[in-house]
Amino acid sequence: MLHYVGIFVDKTSQDLPDQEIYIRKELQRLRDSIDNLDAALVHLLAERFKCTQEVGRLKAEYRLPPADPDREAAQIRRLRALAEESKLDPVFAERFLNFIIAEVVRHHELIASNHAAARDN
Repeated sequence: MLHYVGIFVDKTSQDLPDQEIYIRKELQRLRDSIDNLDAALVHLLAERFKCTQEVGRLKAEYRLPPADPDREAAQIRRLRALAEESKLDPVFAERFLNFIIAEVVRHHELIASNHAAARDN
């Protein structure tokens, strides 16, 4: 059974012209690579957040602010440059990093809040 943009076509591989067989195999090859890359991205993000959690604990312990606008701006500039070098849309890269930074800051605020509550008790 083939799937073309929401349409299922019931064919066995013997019924398919060579071009359709090629397309199906090529799509599967590419999708397998995409699946592997998605898995790697999830693992990389998990590692990144483990590190940022440690940063959050250090900031909370020493009463540093959860956000560091200078560092964030430098990271955005750095990532935009890397994106341009890699032929990735720098606007997309910046949006992606801004999303991650917002989540990291949110985590740091929670850690700081929990740390302050523990100090008060």
